[in-house]
Amino acid sequence: MALLLNHPEKMQKVRAEIETKVGEKCALEEQDFPKLSYLQNVINETLLLYPPTPLLLPHEASEDCVVGGFDVPRHTMLFINAWAIHRDPELWEDPTEFRPERFEGWSGDGSEGYKLITLGAGRRGCPGAGLANKLIVLALGNLIQSFDWERIGEDDVDMTEGLGLNMPRAEPLEAMCKPRPIMLS
Repeated sequence: MALLLNHPEKMQKVRAEIETKVGEKCALEEQDFPKLSYLQNVINETLLLYPPTPLLLPHEASEDCVVGGFDVPRHTMLFINAWAIHRDPELWEDPTEFRPERFEGWSGDGSEGYKLITLGAGRRGCPGAGLANKLIVLALGNLIQSFDWERIGEDDVDMTEGLGLNMPRAEPLEAMCKPRPIMLS
């Protein structure tokens, strides 16, 4: 939501997609999710810029192997730095810029490689990733559909990251909202 408040043109694009594909008189529901590709792009882009856990769970090498050109002896503990992978300019064009359009045509099935690994990947991926994605789509979609949002003041929302394993924002989000007609009916 903070990124969308800082980029009102993207917020308007999501709202237009919801109004076009769901309507203004019906609340967003799970069966609408496949139609909302731009909303999913916004979520993917947010997870790219701000992964919920910047370091994935550690893995232990079960045998001697080579990872990224480095010899890794058996029993070595490996940490995957998702934050660094998501900001790698060799993998992503303008990796620190909020550009949901970069995910247009993205299938999310792994055919693009392991570039977006917010909740892990493969057999060690989070078993709740599918449910988490559905809840995020439902929550964010309904907030956008139901309310008009504005920043408090003229300045952009501060996106500074705080301390902690899951990189919380340093300052909590404060925004103003006004109910839209769908909420009043």
